[in-house]
Amino acid sequence: MGRGLNLEVRDDIRRDQVMWLQSDAASVEQVTYLAKLELLRLGLNQRFFLGLFEYEGHFAIYPEGAFYKAHLDRHTGTSDRIVTTILYLNPSWQPGDGGELKLWTTSGDKAGAFILIEPRMGTMVCFMAGDFWHEVLPAKKTRMSITGWFRQR
Repeated sequence: MGRGLNLEVRDDIRRDQVMWLQSDAASVEQVTYLAKLELLRLGLNQRFFLGLFEYEGHFAIYPEGAFYKAHLDRHTGTSDRIVTTILYLNPSWQPGDGGELKLWTTSGDKAGAFILIEPRMGTMVCFMAGDFWHEVLPAKKTRMSITGWFRQR
């Protein structure tokens, strides 16, 4: 969790494993995905005037039993991450496999209404990174995604 000197491993808060996407070492599939994200970025900017200029992302793997407690997707004292994107990469995901995204639906609130989103292959979730609390419930089998953020300067 955190960045730079504030980087800290906290197994009580999150137990996923990540590998950051590197555009200079991207596979054909990654290049294709990043091109689709670029179209999304342009559409979001055109429709909502967000001023998004780049994307940062990583592969995230949640082994059996892994979770990520409730959080916002902005580091303390920053405002560059604007929109979170999550693409799920789990073929044959079944109800009861766990690993659902619990996303609270009221901006700034993590005690009210929420939805549960199963991490089914091809499902994409987008939300405002600094506004919506969310968590990953414990996975009962390995759960994979590409998680990232459109950023402003």
